Amino acid sequence: MTEQGANWLARLGFAARGLVYILVGWFAIDAARTGGAPTDNQAAMASLIDEPFGRVLLGVVAVGLAGYAFWRLTQAAFDPERVGIDAKGAFKRLGFAISGIAHVLLAWTAVKLATRTPVTGGSAPGDAKAQDWTRWLLEQPAGPLLIGVVGLILFVVAGIQAVRAYKASFLKNLDGVTPAPAYVRTIGRLGYAARAVVFVITGWFFVMAGWTSEAARAGGMGQALSELQQQAYGPVLLGIVAAGLFCFGLYSLVEARYRHVRVVTS
Repeated sequence: MTEQGANWLARLGFAARGLVYILVGWFAIDAARTGGAPTDNQAAMASLIDEPFGRVLLGVVAVGLAGYAFWRLTQAAFDPERVGIDAKGAFKRLGFAISGIAHVLLAWTAVKLATRTPVTGGSAPGDAKAQDWTRWLLEQPAGPLLIGVVGLILFVVAGIQAVRAYKASFLKNLDGVTPAPAYVRTIGRLGYAARAVVFVITGWFFVMAGWTSEAARAGGMGQALSELQQQAYGPVLLGIVAAGLFCFGLYSLVEARYRHVRVVTS
């Protein structure tokens, strides 16, 4: 693959990620308004099936997510952005690898949906998968400890998202010599803040699953949004976070156009 081809594939990945988050945010906003169940990213993609050219669009999303995964795994393996191998750089590269693997799985889900392969799990199939993996880990030596570590890693990721939201440091990754418009900074901050909230809640699920050795306590994005919905002023809280996730989708579309993408093709 040429460098230009890899660059465009990564940008398609940002666009695909943006579409998925826009759908998740939109459905969560609707759930906050109507009292329905929020969905996760996999269920959001499944909503495209019955739309005109839905399966074609899912195929494009699958390619995009695979491209995004390729870019993240390239960052982890070859360090084209020169984050280094010290503690901070190693942690970033570990994050790139985890993101890459997660998007490989998400791309595979999109492929299955596009090819009419059933994806089980109701309105939030990602929660069911999280519980399945947790159940498997609990059967391994030191399984509860490993699950607790997963939860702590998610807390760290949430902290990183929150810092990015506060400092708007994500803007440095955009091309161009002129400052980004204020509205781009705002939607990016709202998006990263919403992701921080989701990661904190998801991390807590895993910590409790490890502490109690109960796989049913684990969960993903769908369960995190449902947890918000069940709190006092739940519809308001869910609506705020949902709007943030929608904004993250919009910011991902900005990244699809203006993100400075470095790739290694050989």
